[in-house]
Amino acid sequence: MRPAVLRRMMNVWPPFAASGIHVTHMASDWSHVRVELKLRPWNRNYMGTQFGGHLFKMCDPFWAIMALHRMGRDYIVWDAAGAIDFLAPGRETVHTDFRLDEATCDEMREATRTGKKHLRWFENDIVTADGTVVARVRKQLYVRRKPKRGQKRASG
Repeated sequence: MRPAVLRRMMNVWPPFAASGIHVTHMASDWSHVRVELKLRPWNRNYMGTQFGGHLFKMCDPFWAIMALHRMGRDYIVWDAAGAIDFLAPGRETVHTDFRLDEATCDEMREATRTGKKHLRWFENDIVTADGTVVARVRKQLYVRRKPKRGQKRASG
């Protein structure tokens, strides 16, 4: 699937659309994604700020999607773990950027060259227009080279 098509689909996907999550950019080579979350009456928490579940949701799929496409068909990529730290109240629209460069992909390819799994953490900040960090999200990816037909999977 092309990034532009996925971006449009994600913007009408009910879990994102209902939460006010909008994918504003998806690079044609899967190296960069930008996502924003507008503060609306229906996505505020009891204190009137951005609901923490929506802050995490706006970051949930992107590291895995980007890595899956950048690594290629010879690799298995899954989310393994995630964490969020809330650093300031989100009282306005927030956004976050995901950047996955070729050097990082090369490191993951090398780490999985023998067929063993590789766990790698990625981190991004959710910020307001003035740069205030509202939350920091960490996602751990599981990456493994697919075994060739008839080849046994490496342990680990």
